[in-house]
Amino acid sequence: MRILITDRHMIGDEALEQEAAGPDIELEFFASPDEVTDDAWARADGVVTYRGTKAVMAALPKLQRARIVVRGGVGFDGLDLKALGERGIAVCTVPDYGTTEVADHAIAMMLALRRGLDRYEQRMRQDPAGLWRYVESPCVDRLRGRTFGVFGLGRIGLAAARRAAAFDMTVVFYDPGQPDGYDLATGYRRVTSPEALFEQADTISIHSPLNDSTRGAINRDLLGRMNDRAVVINTARGPIVDLDAMYEALKAGRPAGAGLDVLPQEPADASHPLIKAYMNRESWLEGRLMLSPHAAFYSPPGLRDLRSKAVATAAGRVRDGSLRNCQNLAFLVD
Repeated sequence: MRILITDRHMIGDEALEQEAAGPDIELEFFASPDEVTDDAWARADGVVTYRGTKAVMAALPKLQRARIVVRGGVGFDGLDLKALGERGIAVCTVPDYGTTEVADHAIAMMLALRRGLDRYEQRMRQDPAGLWRYVESPCVDRLRGRTFGVFGLGRIGLAAARRAAAFDMTVVFYDPGQPDGYDLATGYRRVTSPEALFEQADTISIHSPLNDSTRGAINRDLLGRMNDRAVVINTARGPIVDLDAMYEALKAGRPAGAGLDVLPQEPADASHPLIKAYMNRESWLEGRLMLSPHAAFYSPPGLRDLRSKAVATAAGRVRDGSLRNCQNLAFLVD
């Protein structure tokens, strides 16, 4: 039995994956999905991929033995669930590896904007004596009593909401996928439309999956409904936010700021007007935009969890047919 890992994280540290797989399973590593050979695709009983969903779909005709593809992460956009399922290939994810890290990152971005930390850090580095004073910023505000809006109250959204509540914020959420009574179970107030969420919230934190209904969902209309001191945080998927709309909204002063760990194009498109303004430190954007490189998931223990759980999930399928966190059961021909 053999598991193919299309894009390894560490060289010389394969013991972690091997321990997770067990001694009866052979692992084959590649540095990049583009480097995987036809023979490697063909002899794989299972595939673990992190950034190689397009490569997996392109290689589908070559997957002669594979019974599972594990996307090392929470999302599975880019994988055709139906096409893979009809070939008898289960699609599984690792939904719990970075839950607390992403929630922490979302709250950290909110705190940095709300307390002006980016501007203070820059000013202290520039002239700690001459600039020893507070700065005015439309983002700086108190948290207590403000409304924290969650767009998608799944595992990570719920973790972020709990953290916001600890700052004495009022939590509201929009999530049509959660059943009736979820508001009663969590104690958070539910709204029935994105429009209501954006009109009521002082901070919006996005935690929904990327699908046809959420792609570009954060658009000009929703952003225009926010108050002029509101901020938007996205640690979910970049294409959920219309970046052109975000540029225009920030330029117009509503919302006040944004923290984006993910972008529609990754790595970042330096030619986009919002990214250019950020890079050039244009004065109108100072203290109002924070970017990080799709790194909210990362911590050393979180990465170890991701690597071991991804391989263990694949090993279970190829060894005895067991499935965890399968996303295409409706299409799976077994």
